[in-house]
Amino acid sequence: MKTLQLIQLYCTVCHHYDTTLAAETQRLSNKFRPKFTDEECLTVVLFGIEEGKFDVKAIHGFIQAYWADWFPHLPSYQNFNRRINFLAEAFQTLCGLMMTEQAIDENILSHLLDSMPIVVAKQKRSQGAKAAKGLCNKGFCSTKNMYYYGVKLHALGQKRFQKIPKMCMLRVTPASENDISVAKEWLFDVHNIDIFADKMYANQTWFEELAKRNVHVFTPVKLKKGQKFLDSADAIFSAAVSRARQAIESFFNWIQQKTRIHEASKVRSDNGLIAFIFARLASLQFFYS
Repeated sequence: MKTLQLIQLYCTVCHHYDTTLAAETQRLSNKFRPKFTDEECLTVVLFGIEEGKFDVKAIHGFIQAYWADWFPHLPSYQNFNRRINFLAEAFQTLCGLMMTEQAIDENILSHLLDSMPIVVAKQKRSQGAKAAKGLCNKGFCSTKNMYYYGVKLHALGQKRFQKIPKMCMLRVTPASENDISVAKEWLFDVHNIDIFADKMYANQTWFEELAKRNVHVFTPVKLKKGQKFLDSADAIFSAAVSRARQAIESFFNWIQQKTRIHEASKVRSDNGLIAFIFARLASLQFFYS
């Protein structure tokens, strides 16, 4: 079974590489072709993540120990790590291509919107952290009630009955990025959908603008200043919105369980972080979509 999965994954990667990714991985010399190919590198990383190897060293050791006959030109760990960083944009594009292969159901109007933290440095270490500083900064995660240094993964997905949402859009921003700013960009020209979101997205002026395009955002009701409890109607409405939102929270929890995506403390560079995030998302797209 694992052998068949590996073959299928390699064929999928080769297809996307030949049609799209090769243009993003060009070297200075058009004749340069490493023995350990880009296609093999992409495949090894995605397969290693699916096998529960969550850092580059673990993936390299796993392939070296169990699949060396399949990848006889696997380079040293240091060179393998450099190749992954070089292919960061290829991982990002590959994830997008795999997402577009899964058709969006135009009959589904209900969508879910939220973000999750990807932590490079926690709490006290977040103050002086400098890893991947082109992408990361310090932010606050209200769900976990913690300050951290890293990025956010924003997600907009279609709500499906008794299934995790089908992702329509994914985006990575610095940790301090306001969630509404990303949502406004995504929904700038969207029509005729309903969105369930956290109360941090609540903005009445924005909601009125969206309503002109028949876009309705539902968030739990915020307590007014000095108010200790919601009235019964608001409490029932908020509970209904929260139940609808559970699917995207389950989606984020599922990503974490399968890939440990929250825990990026070993990342040091911008390219390393991009590869870390989108290799995990691409692996899930292939093995579980």
